Amino acid sequence: MSVKIRLQRHGKKGKPFYWVVAADARSKRDGKFLEKLGTYNPNTNPATIDLNIEKAAQWLHNGAQPTDTARAILSYKGALLKHHLDGGVRKGALTQEQADAKLAAWLEEKANKVDAKKAGLSKAEADAKAKALKAEKEANEKRIAAQAEAAKAAEATEEVAEEVVEAAAEEAPAVEENNEETQA
Repeated sequence: MSVKIRLQRHGKKGKPFYWVVAADARSKRDGKFLEKLGTYNPNTNPATIDLNIEKAAQWLHNGAQPTDTARAILSYKGALLKHHLDGGVRKGALTQEQADAKLAAWLEEKANKVDAKKAGLSKAEADAKAKALKAEKEANEKRIAAQAEAAKAAEATEEVAEEVVEAAAEEAPAVEENNEETQA
C-alpha cells in the first residue's frame, strides 16, 4: 500500500480549510485516511498551520510520500528537517542531542521570522488606518468649508434678493401712476 501525506479539503465554498493527513494513495481526496497529522488554514495572513511534527516524521520514516503542497507545509514547519536529522542520527553522523539542538534552533529562528512578518503586517495595517483617518479628516474639513461658503453665498443671494424685492416694491407704485396717467 502506497501512503501519501496530503491535504484533505474541509470548510465552505470560497473558505477552504485543510487537514494534513496520511492516506492511501488510492483513496479519494476527502475520503478515508489513516491518520490526521495537522491542519492548514490559508484564509489567515500568514497562513495558520498546526502540525504534529513527530507523527509527520514517523510517517516519512515509514516511506510516506508528501504531495507538493504537503511537502511545502512539512518543510515550513520543520518536519522534513527533523526527518533529515533523524537520518543523520541513524547513520551515526550526529547524536540525538545535537539533532534536537539543531531542530530547536531552526524552529526558534522560524518563529522569529513569523513574528516579524506578523508585526510588519500589523504595522502596515495601522499605517493604512492612520492614512485613511487623515484623508477622511481632510475630506470632512473641505466639506465643512464648502458648506460654510455655500451658506455665505446663500445669505448674499438672499440679501440681494431682498434688495431687488425692495427696489421692485418702490418702483411698482411709480409704474402704476405712469399707467394711470397714460390711460387718462
